Amino acid sequence: MLFRAATPWLPRLPAGLLALLLAATALPSAARDDGARTARKKAAVAATAAAAAGTAIAAPSSRRTRADTAGDAQKDGEAEARLIAVYRLIGQGDGAGALAEAEKLARDYPTFQLGQLVYGDLLALRVRPVRMLGDIPDDSSRDAPALAALRHESAMRLKALRERPPSGTVPSQFVQIAGSSRHAIAVDASRSRLYLFENGPQGLTLLADYYISVGKSGIEKSLEGDMRTPLGVYYITGNLNPRSLKAFYGAGALPINYPNPYDLRRGKTGSGIWLHGTPNEQFSRAPLSTDGCVVIANPDLRRILRTVEPRATPVVIAERLNWVAPPAAKSAAQGFESAFAAWRTAKSGGDLVRTIGYYTSDFNSYGKTLTDWTAVVQQDMARAKGQPLQTKDLTFLRWQDGSSETMVVTFGEVPEGAKTGPVRRQYWLQQGGQWKIFFEGTIG
Repeated sequence: MLFRAATPWLPRLPAGLLALLLAATALPSAARDDGARTARKKAAVAATAAAAAGTAIAAPSSRRTRADTAGDAQKDGEAEARLIAVYRLIGQGDGAGALAEAEKLARDYPTFQLGQLVYGDLLALRVRPVRMLGDIPDDSSRDAPALAALRHESAMRLKALRERPPSGTVPSQFVQIAGSSRHAIAVDASRSRLYLFENGPQGLTLLADYYISVGKSGIEKSLEGDMRTPLGVYYITGNLNPRSLKAFYGAGALPINYPNPYDLRRGKTGSGIWLHGTPNEQFSRAPLSTDGCVVIANPDLRRILRTVEPRATPVVIAERLNWVAPPAAKSAAQGFESAFAAWRTAKSGGDLVRTIGYYTSDFNSYGKTLTDWTAVVQQDMARAKGQPLQTKDLTFLRWQDGSSETMVVTFGEVPEGAKTGPVRRQYWLQQGGQWKIFFEGTIG
C-alpha cells in the first residue's frame, strides 16, 4: 500500500510523533457519571498495558468473523494504511471518528500491537489527558521496553510516510536491470522500509512499500552472531516453504546470498540472512529486533512471495537509499560500462592475455585462483570456436562503500549462432583507477 505526498495533514504532525499529537488533542468525552468514567479508565489502562505486553485487546460490541482473523484474508499494507487513517483523523481533531476506526482496526488485526496501543490511548483520552503514546499512569516499568519499541515503530512508520521517494526515481544502485528480472527490492534501514519494484518495458516502477525490522544491533553485519543486518547488493536465492519452517518465521522466507563475494573479500562472516515473516501472534516487530534478518508482516510478505522470483530478483540493503532519476543512475556508471565492453571485446576476440588483464591478481572464484581461472577462460574461448560471444540480459548493480566502489554484473553469454549459454555473475572493483574483476562464477 503506497502513501503518496498528497497528504497535506502530515507536515502538521508535531515532530512526526503521535505521542505529541495525542497529548495536544482534546477528544470529547461522552462519559457523564463517575462510575462510567472509572470503568472506562480501567479499561483504557488495561488495553494499553495489554498492547505493550503483546496481548490482543478485544474490541467491544463487534462480532468477529472467520475472515476477520484469517491471515490469508489480510491484505498487504492494509493495517498500516488504516493506522495512518486513524492518525489522520486525530490530526483533524475528529476524536470520535479516530476511536471508531481504531476499534475496527483492533478487531480486524488483533495481533497488531501498535494499532491496539493507539486504540487504548484513544479510550484513555475520553477520561484523562494522554501524555505520550502508550501512556500508563500506574507504575508499569516492566512494560517500558515494549512501549519504547512500539513508540519507535510508530515514529518509523510516520517517517517513511513523510519522506516519500520522489516520483519517477529509483535507488542509485539500480543502474540497469535486465528484462529477465521482473522485480527488484530495496531496503532503507534508516526508514525501516522495504520498497518493491516491478521491472517493465519502461524500467522500474514502485509497486508498494512496507515497514520492516532489522537487527537488534542495527546494520553493517561483519561477524557471525553480531545481531546486525548486512548492507550490500544481494540476490534472493530461494523461496522456503513455510511448512518446512518453524512458526517463528511466519508466512515463509526468502534467503539472500549473504555473504556475497564482496563480503567474503572483506572477511565478513555469518550466514542465514533471510527476508521472513512473523509468528501468528505478532503482527510486526520493533524496528531493531531481529538476529540480522529483514522481518516483515505476514500479509506484506505473502504479496512478495507471490511476486518475486528466486535467483532473478536483486535485493539492495542500504543504510539510506539515494533516490535518483534512472538516467542519472546509468550515467554514474559510464566509466564502468566502457571497461565491461572492453573486457567483452577482448574475450569475444579470443585475446587471452588482454582478457586476463581485466582480472585482479588476487582473483578468487570458489577457491580457483587467477591461474586456475585463466584455464577456464581459455576453455570458454575454445568452445566458442572463434565465434563472437554475445551478452544478453545485462544487469548492472552498483555499490559504494566508503571510498570503494563495486559493480555486480549478471548476464547470459552465448556464442554467435548458439541458442543458449551460461549465465555469469561478476564482481568488479576499481583498482589503481581501473575496473577489474575479483570474482566470476556461473549461476542457474
